[in-house]
Amino acid sequence: MSSPAVSIEDLRVSYGTFEAVRGVSFEIPRGEVFGFIGPNGAGKSTTIRVLATLQGKFLGNATVCGIDVRKDPQKVRESIGYMPDFFGVYEDLTALEYLHFFAAAYKLPVASRRSVIDDVLSLTEMTHKANASVDGLSRGMKQRLALARVLLHDPDLLLLDEPASGLDPRARIEVRELLKALQDMGKTILISSHILHELSQLCTRIGIIETGQLVAQGSLKDIFGQLNLRRVIHIRVESPTDELLERIGRIPGVDSVEPGPDRWGIRLREGELSIADFHEALVKEQARLVMFQPEAMDMETAFMKLTEGKTA
Repeated sequence: MSSPAVSIEDLRVSYGTFEAVRGVSFEIPRGEVFGFIGPNGAGKSTTIRVLATLQGKFLGNATVCGIDVRKDPQKVRESIGYMPDFFGVYEDLTALEYLHFFAAAYKLPVASRRSVIDDVLSLTEMTHKANASVDGLSRGMKQRLALARVLLHDPDLLLLDEPASGLDPRARIEVRELLKALQDMGKTILISSHILHELSQLCTRIGIIETGQLVAQGSLKDIFGQLNLRRVIHIRVESPTDELLERIGRIPGVDSVEPGPDRWGIRLREGELSIADFHEALVKEQARLVMFQPEAMDMETAFMKLTEGKTA
């Protein structure tokens, strides 16, 4: 159990003379949620297809739960749940019939099959749609059904390619909450998406890919540190004075101060000064705080700074 859930080393995938993935390497420890970010055509889906054993020709090494993808693809399939961005559902079946079909395909024991199906329907909040025709389900419900399908055999690793694609805001929030529940259950999840804000709320680590190459990976804090991005804190104080503003600007780790009509914007070099330490420094400067509001670090900013909008 000490081996990572995913290990990719110098992965290269070509279609004729076109190289779609060019030397990608990363690991995903068990129990983590890894967000795979990149524009269309960057190589996300191709990399996921390698892990799902659907891309036979590739160079480099890829393992899932310690199993070599190239040497033992069948054993890999038993360990993963793969949900492509364009999933297939059989629309002439009910949701229950659809899951029974795949439970049989996964060779689940007949005696326990119904209880497993009931469990995944409950987990994905689809119980009330069990007898509904798949054809009549909304796109969000079809996404839930597809996720229920990949959970039937209790896989260790979930490979989710754009799971929130095409969903309305409410359905995206519901899918995100479901993924959080799966994370709490200890599942390892690789999720590709272009909805960057939602990934920042869900993922423990991210990888940013462009033109087939990984341009950054790590926690959000690591990536923001690499980019030397500044954290902005908005503060409001009682009896503001120019002298107090100057003292705040001299606090080690403060990059700049921007006075406004009703608040001050303070930019921090977060590698030098944490939010908590800055708050403590303000108290020492006898600033009577009325408002102290850190801005969320913006994944879109990191993405735009790291990439050039190119595809492979």
